[in-house]
Formats: sequence, structure tokens, C-alpha cells
Amino acid sequence: MMLGWMVQILLGIAGGIAVGGGVIALFIVLDMIPRLAQLTRSYHQVHWYEGAMVSGSLLGTVFDFWNWKMSLGAWSGFIVGLLNGIFVGLLAAALTEVLNVLPILAKRLRMIHYLFGLLMAMVTGKVAGSLFDWFVYRK
Repeated sequence: MMLGWMVQILLGIAGGIAVGGGVIALFIVLDMIPRLAQLTRSYHQVHWYEGAMVSGSLLGTVFDFWNWKMSLGAWSGFIVGLLNGIFVGLLAAALTEVLNVLPILAKRLRMIHYLFGLLMAMVTGKVAGSLFDWFVYRK
């Protein structure tokens, strides 16, 4: 019994480190925090951006893991939605800068004529996956 608990704890910690490392690697590759500091001309406050991302991730994980709920009124939903929209917008902007890699990759692999098809396949896969998640998996 104790061995089972130890294995679960070890796997949970290992999985958390793997997922957290992947998310941090994504943010580092996309240069989200330095780019945000550059755009807002606030290099001296970059530690606030980093702290906000870490504390938001930690609080989100804790609330999701223990299924905590907060009832703060209608305006809190608006504020949280606005902040989530800002974050998704920043992530999307960072990803569009990374998409410049696709034409270079297509040129090196001699797939220039298939670039449109490759992009359409990526978009179609993302849309199909999202629709499956919203309408089938969540029910």
C-alpha cells in the first residue's frame, strides 16, 4: 500500500516537472516575457512579469487540482476573462512570429509548392481537435 502511494507521488512530481518544463521552454523559445518588456518599455519590471506568470500557474494548478471555486461577482468574471484574453493574445502574437519558420523549413525541404497545403492541414487539424474537444470529449 505504501509503495503504491510512493509511486503515485513520484509519478505526479515527475509529470509536473515535465509539463512545467515544457511550458517554460515554450515561453523561453517564444521570448514572451522579454518581448512584452520590450514593447511596454518596462525592462526594470521584468521580475513582475515573471512573478505573475509563476503565481498564475501555481494558483491555477491549485484551484484546478483541489476543485476550488470562488464567487466574487459578475465583474470578477469580466476581469478574469479580460486577463485570459490578453494572455491568449500575447501567446498568439508570439506564435505568429514563430510561424516565420515554416517558409524557411519548406524551402529547405523543397516543399515550397506544398506550403499552403501544409498550413491548411495544420489549421484543419486544430479546428477539428477543438470541435472534438468541445462537442464530444467534454460531454
